[in-house]
Amino acid sequence: MLSVQNLTVRLGGRAIIDGASATLPPRGCVGLIGRNGAGKSTMMKVMAGTIDPDGGSIERPRGTRLGWLKQEAPMGQGTPFETVLAADTERAALIAEEDAGASPERVADIHERLIAIDAHTAPARAARILVGLGFDEDMQGRPLDSYSGGWRMRVALAALLFTRPDVLLLDEPSNHLDLESALWLENFLKSYPGLIVLISHERDLLNRVAGMILHLEGGKVQLYTGNYDSFERQRAERLSQLEAARTAQATQRAKLQDYIARNSARASTAKQAQSRQKALAKMQPVAEAANDPAMKFDFPSPEPLRPPLVTLDHADVGYDGRAILNNLDIRLDPDDRLALVGRNGNGKTTLARLLIGQLPTMAGTRFASGKLKVGYFTQYQVEELDGDATPVLMMGRAMKGSSPSAVRAQLGRFGFTGPTAEQRIGTMSGGEKARLALALVTRDAPHLIVLDEPTNHLDIDCREALVQALAGYEGAVVVVSHDRHVIEASADRLVLVDAGRAGTFDGSIDDYETLILAGSNANAAAPAAAKAQRIDPKEARRQAAARREAAKPLRQAMLAAEAQMNRLIAEREAVDEQMTQAPADITALMQKRGVLDAGITAAEDAWAAASEAYDVAVAAP
Repeated sequence: MLSVQNLTVRLGGRAIIDGASATLPPRGCVGLIGRNGAGKSTMMKVMAGTIDPDGGSIERPRGTRLGWLKQEAPMGQGTPFETVLAADTERAALIAEEDAGASPERVADIHERLIAIDAHTAPARAARILVGLGFDEDMQGRPLDSYSGGWRMRVALAALLFTRPDVLLLDEPSNHLDLESALWLENFLKSYPGLIVLISHERDLLNRVAGMILHLEGGKVQLYTGNYDSFERQRAERLSQLEAARTAQATQRAKLQDYIARNSARASTAKQAQSRQKALAKMQPVAEAANDPAMKFDFPSPEPLRPPLVTLDHADVGYDGRAILNNLDIRLDPDDRLALVGRNGNGKTTLARLLIGQLPTMAGTRFASGKLKVGYFTQYQVEELDGDATPVLMMGRAMKGSSPSAVRAQLGRFGFTGPTAEQRIGTMSGGEKARLALALVTRDAPHLIVLDEPTNHLDIDCREALVQALAGYEGAVVVVSHDRHVIEASADRLVLVDAGRAGTFDGSIDDYETLILAGSNANAAAPAAAKAQRIDPKEARRQAAARREAAKPLRQAMLAAEAQMNRLIAEREAVDEQMTQAPADITALMQKRGVLDAGITAAEDAWAAASEAYDVAVAAP
C-alpha cells in the first residue's frame, strides 16, 4: 500500500502539486495520468524518494522494496545480461561472499538464502526478460557501449523488472520500445504480483493493465476505479454534475444579489437583506469544470491524384552498398492507410524513406507520381526546431511568399492561435513542439503523410485528436508507432518488415499480438479465427467526409473571413507605406489605420468563430 497524504511540491515558487491525497492498493496497476506539465513525473519522483516534498508525505509499510525506472541509461563494457543479473544486489552479494571463501557454516546459510530468493532461476529469468524486450542471445552478450541510448534504456527497464520490487514505478516505460516489445511488456505487467504505478499516454496499455486511474489536475488528485475508458466515463459524469451545481449556485447567487440590491435601503427589509448578505459571503463557489484547451490536428486535404502514388517493383534498399531490405513489391494508392510493424532495427524507417524518395533503390524500381507531395514526420524534426524562433516565424520561413493570414491559418489547424503562435519555441512543451513539427511538414497539403513515431511527446487527448484528424484526412497515410491504439484506429492494413523483406501481414493487430506473444516465426500466417467486431477505418473516413460536406457553409464562412483579413491587411500595409513618406495628412492616415486594425480584429474573430464551429461540425461523434 502507498499513501499520499496532503502532498505539496513547489517548483520555481509555484505549487505544481497542492495538497494531494490518495491511498493506493498493495497490488495491481494504478495509471497516473494528467496533461503534459501537470506534475506526474514530479509526483513519481516524490514516491521514489528523489524529491523531498514541501508539505505532506508519501507513506508505505516498513520493509517495502521500491523500484523506479530512472532516466539514466546504463553504460560501460558490461553486457545487458550481466547488467540485469547484477541488478539483484542481494543475490550478487551472496555469490560474491561464497566465492570469497566463506566458512562452511556461512556457506550453508548462503545456500539457504539463495534458495529462498529463487536465485537458481535468475539467469533464465534475466534472459527471458531481455528476449521480451528485443535482445536475442547474441545481443545479450555485447557491451553496453555498443548500443544506442534507446537500447540501453531497455536494459535499465529489464534490470528493474528482474528485481521484482513490491512497488514498481514506471514513467513512460514504452517510449523506447517498438510495438513488439511494448506488447510483451503489457503482458508482463498484467501478471505482476506487486503494486505498479504507471505513467503512460497509451490508451490501450492503460485499458489492458490498469485497474485504477489516479488523475492529477490542478495540483490535486482524484482516484477512479477501473481502466482508462472507465475513467473517462466517470469523469465526464462528474464534470457534468459539477457544471450543473455551478450553474445552480450562480442562479442562487444572482437571486441573493438582486434581493440585497433591492432591499438594503428599506428599513423594513434591511435585516433580511443583511441576512442574505451574510449567506452570500459564506457561499463557497463551486469550481468551474476545467476544460483543457483543445489539442487541434487538422491535416489539409490534397488535390486529387490518380493512383498509384508510389510503386515499388522488386526493389532493394540499404546503406553504403549493403541492402537492408530486398525484393520489395508495394503499391500505395491515395486512400491507403498502412502501419509498418516489426522489431526495431528490421528496416521500418528505411522502408519509409524509400517510399518517400529519400533513399534510392539499389536494385529494382520505384515509381512515384510527378506531382506527389509528401509530409514526413520524425522525432528528429521536433529536436531540430529553432528554440529562439516562434511558430509564426518558423511557419513564415517554411511558407515563404504566403500571406500572413495563410501562415496563421496553417498554424491554427494545429492549435496555435493568438499568443500561442507568438511564444518562443524553446519554452514550449514536447507535445507543443510535436504539433508544430506536424504543422510544418503538412503545410503544402501533401498527398502522402508518413509518421514515424508521432506520439512520443503527445498525451492521451492529443493522440486521440491525431487519430481523428487522420480519419478526416483525404490522402494516404503510412505510420510507424508503438501505440497499438493509433495503429488500430488509423491503419487499414499492416506491412510486416522482418528478415530483410516487407509484405502485407494477413491479419489484424490482435493476430499480430498473438503471434508476438507466442514467440512464433515472424513470417508465419496469422491465425484465421474470427475476431471481435471492429470499426472499419474506411467507414470512419466516409463518415468524416459526410460531416465535412455538411459543414461546407462554415468552411465558406472561414474562407470569406480569411479573404477579408487578406484585403484589410493589404490595405493596412499600403497605409503603412504611405506613412513612411511623411505625408501632410498623417492624422487621417493614422485614423484610417485604426479603422483597418479594428476591421482585421473583427475578421480574425469571425474566422476563429467559424473555424471553431467547423471543427465541432466535422469532429467524430
